[in-house]
Amino acid sequence: MARGLMALYRYADRLAAGCFLAIGYLSLAPLAVLPEVPGSDKIHHLIAYSMLAFFAIVPRTTSRAAVAALLAVIAYGGLIEVLQPFVNRYSEFNDFLATAAGAALGGLLAHGVMRLKT
Repeated sequence: MARGLMALYRYADRLAAGCFLAIGYLSLAPLAVLPEVPGSDKIHHLIAYSMLAFFAIVPRTTSRAAVAALLAVIAYGGLIEVLQPFVNRYSEFNDFLATAAGAALGGLLAHGVMRLKT
């Protein structure tokens, strides 16, 4: 197995934890005004949750564990959407759909990388 792939498997859980914390903070930090950032909010959800799902799924050794990780990422995104109104943020169902799509994309990418392992 390539050195880079070995490093990915070794550090994937740490990278997933970093994504988890960054998404939680950026999604739940109370803001008086949302900052102007380039791109669509939905694209940001798609990218963030695809990264989280990828790093959460890639080190899993069974299909059952990979599916559980994928469902946990989607549930985390849903929980954040439920909590946002309590911290002066907006909750949108379309954000959740972008989250789920991002998690699915990350899962597909992780599946592809996992196939390289064998």
